[in-house]
Amino acid sequence: MILVLGAFMAILDSSIVNVALPKMMAIFGVGADKIQWVLTGYLLTSGVVVPVTGYLGDRLGFKKVYIIALAVFTAGSALCSLSWNENALITARVIQAIGGGAIMPVSMAMNYRIVPRDKIGLVLGVWGIAISMGPAIGPTLGGYLVDNFSWQMIFTINIPIGIFAVLLAILMLPPTPGRSDLRFDLPGFVLSSGGCFAILLALSEGQDKGWTSYYIVMLLTAGTFAMILFALWELVCPHPMLDVRLMRNPVFAASILGTCIITIGLFSAVFLIPLYAQNLLGYTPMQTGLLMMPMALTMGVMMPISGRLFDRVGAVPLSLTGLVVLIYATYLLHDLSLETSRVHLQLLLVLRAVGLGLCMMPLNTAGMNSVPRQLVGRASALNNLARQISASMGIAYLTYVMMKRQIEHTAWLAGTVTLSSPAAMSLVNRLQARLSYGLPAGAGRGAALGLLSMVAQRKGMMLAIEDTFLVSVIIVIFAIPLIFFLGKRRVEAALRAEQARLSGGAERAEEAPPGGVMMEV
Repeated sequence: MILVLGAFMAILDSSIVNVALPKMMAIFGVGADKIQWVLTGYLLTSGVVVPVTGYLGDRLGFKKVYIIALAVFTAGSALCSLSWNENALITARVIQAIGGGAIMPVSMAMNYRIVPRDKIGLVLGVWGIAISMGPAIGPTLGGYLVDNFSWQMIFTINIPIGIFAVLLAILMLPPTPGRSDLRFDLPGFVLSSGGCFAILLALSEGQDKGWTSYYIVMLLTAGTFAMILFALWELVCPHPMLDVRLMRNPVFAASILGTCIITIGLFSAVFLIPLYAQNLLGYTPMQTGLLMMPMALTMGVMMPISGRLFDRVGAVPLSLTGLVVLIYATYLLHDLSLETSRVHLQLLLVLRAVGLGLCMMPLNTAGMNSVPRQLVGRASALNNLARQISASMGIAYLTYVMMKRQIEHTAWLAGTVTLSSPAAMSLVNRLQARLSYGLPAGAGRGAALGLLSMVAQRKGMMLAIEDTFLVSVIIVIFAIPLIFFLGKRRVEAALRAEQARLSGGAERAEEAPPGGVMMEV
């Protein structure tokens, strides 16, 4: 529960800030382009920190790294609440992200260090509550705190919880010894940090700058080449920061790829439903959060249940059932309209949460179970890095699809209002007659056409959101073949193969001549 508390704070703080951005813009007197760095700075910094957490956990001990990460996150939250301008707030958010980015992979690795493998499903199911409920609860809690208190409260609330979590971690978490013989992989750190920074920055600003702009294309190109060089270097490095050889493990590779796809499926609703509720239905941020609350609670209930079932039946039946439910519920969201009732929408989101709760945890845990205990820190860092990049990539791609389809639908709808359309002209004339009262002569027709333009844009956005949910369905379908790599026998065989690889590497290192460097490609 101490690990859940830290993970929940880290996930919550990545989404709770969104609803406070308009208030910050008004208080600091800055535009959206400047205040956006409150979010972007946190995302980039946490992405840069994740790759190094595996090394730090192995070198210093995971308990010590977890406590340090909690302390840094809490100190960053205190600095955020004391910020006097936007630059101070962005700097404080970077400090906060250093701790927040490390908490998730370290807490996940600690679960595997302190929990027996036959209980890991239930434990990770409880731990997964943080991942599933954080993004949904964040906007609700943030809206309540901003509306009833101040924007500082979204950071101040972390201080007592963080101090409490640090004290509990010191007193109650079992010690995890470090290894003093490990050396820091500086080239790997530089390449991974630079690559993650460039890719995440491009994904966060691509929609604003333009995906074909020189700035975004160069960022994506540089980031991709940096990550390729990083992977090649890690193959020959004696002490790699991330053991990319784990991707030769078919179970772990299928788990990573499946987790990336499901993450996109998760964030499709977390991203699209607030836009639908606030921009089209007129909900406030608080009302939107309450709309999504049943979904969050359902996922919180399903994660431990799926964890207990995973310990008994394995990943394949659970993940397959969950994916079918997820695909079906997401397809039903494709039929949303401007007249959809609140209760109907909540039922669809709850059904979708059941599917996510059944498939997310088994898919993730089966891959980690195929990794030897001594490599769980590196595997956890790799898992969290893939999930973070896929979340950013999914939101960026879904935003692109929605914007493009909105333009196309709006243009088509506007094109139907022509002089050759009797129905359209009849509607324009009726609107003009109603709107002309109290307006200057000739202004009624302009007002009628303006109103029709707003209706077309609103309907165009609705159709675009429907199309985007359909694209999300197609993406999630690609996870189905990966499920069949996660059977119990495959997991056990992959674990034995990884253990044999490690023991073989150690034997060859002992047989190497003095002064030689053992490099395995």
